[in-house]
Amino acid sequence: MGWALFGLLLHTRLPRFGRQHWFIMGSKQKERRDGRIMAVQILYTSEVQGKKPLDLLEEGLCLIEDGPLSDFSLSAVRGVQANQEKIDSCLQSISENWTLSRMPMVDLAVLRLAAYEMMFSEDVPVSVAINEAVELAKAFGGEDESPRFVNGVLGRLARKLEEEPDFAVQCTAQPPAAADAASSSDSATVSCANGADGEAPSVVAEPASGEEAPQSVC
Repeated sequence: MGWALFGLLLHTRLPRFGRQHWFIMGSKQKERRDGRIMAVQILYTSEVQGKKPLDLLEEGLCLIEDGPLSDFSLSAVRGVQANQEKIDSCLQSISENWTLSRMPMVDLAVLRLAAYEMMFSEDVPVSVAINEAVELAKAFGGEDESPRFVNGVLGRLARKLEEEPDFAVQCTAQPPAAADAASSSDSATVSCANGADGEAPSVVAEPASGEEAPQSVC
C-alpha cells in the first residue's frame, strides 16, 4: 500500500477496523487502545516534522481532534521520548538489513511505542504490547506487509529480552547509518527463525525508499 495521509487513515479505516476487531472490550482496554492510536499519531507526526513529540504538544502543533490527550497517551509519548535513543538502538540491533530511516514512518512509530512498553512499562505484558502493535499495523501500517514486519521485529525483541533481561540497559545510541551497507538492496529481510518453540516467522518487506512522504495531521 502506498503512502496516504495518516489522518485520512484514522477517519476512513478506523471505523471498519473497529467493527472487526474492537467491538467488545473492557473500558480500560478500549481506553488504552485509543490511547495507543493517539500516541502513534503523535510519534508519527514527530518523525515527519523532525520535532520532539512533547515539543509538538507544547507548541500546539499537534491538535487532538477527539478530545484531551489521555493520561495513558501522554505517559506513553513521554516514555518514548525519554528513552528513544535506547529504543532506537535496540530496534536497530535486531532489525537485520534494515536501518530505521528506511522503515515506513508509521511502522516505526508503532515499533517505538511497542518497544517502550516491552522494555520500560511494568504494567503491560510483552504479549499484549506485541498484539496491540500488530493490530495498529493492520489498521495504519505503511505497507501491506506491515503487520508481519512489526510482528517479526517485536518477536526478535521479545526473545532478546528473555535471553538478556538487561538488554534495554545495554543498548546505547547508535547512528542510523550503522547498517547503510545493508540498505542498498532493492528488498530487505527481517529474519526470525521459524521453529517449534513459537518463534515468529520470517518477515519480508519492501523498502521504504522512493515513497512519498505523508503530510502531517497535527
